[in-house]
Amino acid sequence: MLTRRRFLSTLAAAGASSIALCGYAFGVEPIVRLAITRHHLLPPGWPPGLHLRIAAIADLHACKPWMDRARIREIVARTNALQPDLVVLLGDYAAAHRWVRAPVPEAEWAADLAGLKAPLGVHAILGNHDWWDDAEAQRSGRGPVLGRRALEAAGIPVYENDVVRLSKHGRPFWLAGLGDQIAFLPAQRRQRAPMRGVDDLPGTLAKITDDAPVILLAHEPDIFPRVPARVALTLSGHTHGGQVRLFGYSPVVPSRYGNRYAYGHVVEARADGPRHLIVSGGLGCSIAPIRFGVPPEVLVVELGYDSATYPS
Repeated sequence: MLTRRRFLSTLAAAGASSIALCGYAFGVEPIVRLAITRHHLLPPGWPPGLHLRIAAIADLHACKPWMDRARIREIVARTNALQPDLVVLLGDYAAAHRWVRAPVPEAEWAADLAGLKAPLGVHAILGNHDWWDDAEAQRSGRGPVLGRRALEAAGIPVYENDVVRLSKHGRPFWLAGLGDQIAFLPAQRRQRAPMRGVDDLPGTLAKITDDAPVILLAHEPDIFPRVPARVALTLSGHTHGGQVRLFGYSPVVPSRYGNRYAYGHVVEARADGPRHLIVSGGLGCSIAPIRFGVPPEVLVVELGYDSATYPS
């Protein structure tokens, strides 16, 4: 029999649990936890002997108090400790949600990211917020945006529909950086007009001049259905894994494909062979400073190793 006392005790316990979960989602997972998430894969046709360790940082969303300079420096130190061959930055360095108490200026977060070290360098692309938060770029319809200027001033190259040929132990590969796919908001934010991008996938890949493997950096994963077999791996951010993820499902994902590209390693079969995409859960927050079930993460991608020779 459910007595009044038992009912009130149950109600109080449920309320306390809800408060604890909310406190964790607001105050622990977004700003305390930092996961190192590893993926090991050998894409089709990957050259024998080319072993790459890539560290990927996505969706920093620098701001106080959620992603201040101390937190950014912690992420930089943890990333350097992984001893990657190269580091890639997957966009969205800026933050603009209403919970931001104070911004971290572009020059400051870029200076902190300049502390990243890797033999084959640090390479960056831009995200939608890097475009959206630059009022002048939105008015004029062109860049370079403030974030790009800050990164380049700090010595970090930024790729917008451009490529670079790198080499490890004499074995070459290409890094291709795609321009953002939703760079420009409609003139009136309430309009239903589609957002316009600055991406040019065919033009970017046309700059590749030999048959060395290609790694594509694309902030939004929605480009993936158009990525040809020429690309060995696509790395993306943007979704934050939905920021709330339960049992492998994210209720809200900023993608036209929903959970299809929400998070993690995605392999899709195509007529001419499988395609590989890895979507980072990112580090910061957008819309609201909440994370539950998808802690901030730094990605480590081992290419050319399989799980038998390089166990996790």
